[in-house]
Amino acid sequence: MLEGFRELLRRMGGGPVLVVGHARPDGDCIGSQVALARFLGSQGISATCVNVDPVPRKLRFLVEETPVLPPDAAGLPEAPAVFVDCSDAARAGEVLAARFPRPLACLDHHVSNPGFAEINLVHPGAAATAEILADLIYGLGGRPDAVAAQGLFVGLATDTGQFRYPATTAASFRLAGRLVEDGADPADASYHLYECEPPARLALLREFLGRLEYAHDGRACVAYLPPEIFQRLGAQAEDSEGLVEYARSVEGVQVAAYVESRNGGLKASLRSNNPLLRVDRLAGQFGGGGHAAAAGCFFEGDWESFRPRLLAAMGQTLADRGTPGISHG
Repeated sequence: MLEGFRELLRRMGGGPVLVVGHARPDGDCIGSQVALARFLGSQGISATCVNVDPVPRKLRFLVEETPVLPPDAAGLPEAPAVFVDCSDAARAGEVLAARFPRPLACLDHHVSNPGFAEINLVHPGAAATAEILADLIYGLGGRPDAVAAQGLFVGLATDTGQFRYPATTAASFRLAGRLVEDGADPADASYHLYECEPPARLALLREFLGRLEYAHDGRACVAYLPPEIFQRLGAQAEDSEGLVEYARSVEGVQVAAYVESRNGGLKASLRSNNPLLRVDRLAGQFGGGGHAAAAGCFFEGDWESFRPRLLAAMGQTLADRGTPGISHG
């Protein structure tokens, strides 16, 4: 993979290049975009971060010195793209997927990634895209600056669930320590990520918890929040980030789903408590994908139509646990 990264740097020349993240960006996406753009800049390569959606409130502290622009921003150069933390081109959003159906490169750790770029730096065993990028930077003998180190730390910490998820390894902790040595600030990251909750998010959480529905002998848990809830509470889409983790944390629940209305259909976030329970395959039944234990999909229809199909698919996922061909990928 390191040779592929060297080849990517050679093909970029002096830039410009666009560093593209996925729609509804999370910590691994924004952190990796910022870190890659800053590292490229240190190598004399002009790079600009682009995303179809705004940076979430809790991640804005990462982009104060390295902004993330929308696709229609004035002065955005016509340039090749490197997709970051995108399991496929569509994950970057319709506009960017149409513009870059086969981008120059992709850095990603999703098990469902088909290798859609010219240069694919994909490692499904990595805990985060930030982990891949950090290993590549250090592998070249480079070092991230303090801002990039903070971005990489946030990517690693959020995608490991604060170092709690099964993908967390000893290497994850060693990398976190190295990033702190290079300027990452865990206390500052924790403050922005977990200690600045707006009242609307807490009200949304209350509604979510009140709508939890259990199935398959309590091993599956789902909840749907209709758009009128967001309107009544004055909540934004980003306020629902992470709600599915509460459903997964219920004792006895092995597979969980959070569903909300989005773009004329339904967006589902799926989680399991064990990589043997392949929710990426569950998501694949609806055209989605992701990680073995964390995935998502989009359903073109209403909740009444989607609910029985989702519950049936969750039941099949529970029944398939441990069958041949299912691994810890």
